[in-house]
Amino acid sequence: MIDLVFWAPVMAGGALAGASSGVLGTFIVGMRIPFLGVCVAHAALAGAVFGGLCGLQGQQLLLPALAGAVLTALPLGLANPQRTHLDDNTVLSLLFSATMGLAFLGIGLYGILGKSDNDVRSLLWGSLNFCRWTDVRLMLAIAIALAAYIALFFKELRAILFSRADAEAAGIRATAVWTGFLILTAATLTVNFQTVGGLMIYSLVSNPAAAAFQVARGCGRVLLLSALFGAASGLGGFLLAAATDLPSGAVIVLLSSALVGIAALGARLARR
Repeated sequence: MIDLVFWAPVMAGGALAGASSGVLGTFIVGMRIPFLGVCVAHAALAGAVFGGLCGLQGQQLLLPALAGAVLTALPLGLANPQRTHLDDNTVLSLLFSATMGLAFLGIGLYGILGKSDNDVRSLLWGSLNFCRWTDVRLMLAIAIALAAYIALFFKELRAILFSRADAEAAGIRATAVWTGFLILTAATLTVNFQTVGGLMIYSLVSNPAAAAFQVARGCGRVLLLSALFGAASGLGGFLLAAATDLPSGAVIVLLSSALVGIAALGARLARR
């Protein structure tokens, strides 16, 4: 039997993390750059690793993690594919290689310097069970900021979703709007680290959105369904994990993956 009062912040955190990550996924998956979640997550992990080496611990690691994520998101947002002759996925692969190398270099230095890497490993693998109301409040603040930004720049983001080049041709300040969105992406993924861990957070970005795109049309409908599927993955994954005594992060990832399969099957049956 689950103690609802004790586990309330965990359930709220799981639902919030899933919903906000799902909303991000609408644009990230829609622009066919789901690898962005992996790249930013590893950048945040690298920041946390080196923050730990500098003596930070616990919640203090969120500051260097956020710095690492933002510093990686900025060049992606500011880079113009028309001028660099590199598409977003190529830039992402370069950034991912660098941030992954830095993250694992830093982890290796813990052993050499004789420092404990427990805090960093908790970010690496995640543990929703340790989420508390202070974490939920931070996650809620970032989620509100993300929702406000999307509401304010919905038309611009929708235009960028279909074609960044066409959006710029239409007079939209696509680089500024997209960079702002990527900064919020970095912040959202960083504060949601502990839900499923840095290695799997991208699943909450890509899977709910992929499921939503299977069953809905129109940016607004996909946004709403992505948020709902993400919240269902986070909350449902925790409840299943609690009932079966399995790791919550892994169950959340598997549930979000199952939702994609169910949505694809439902869409196929509906077309018959």
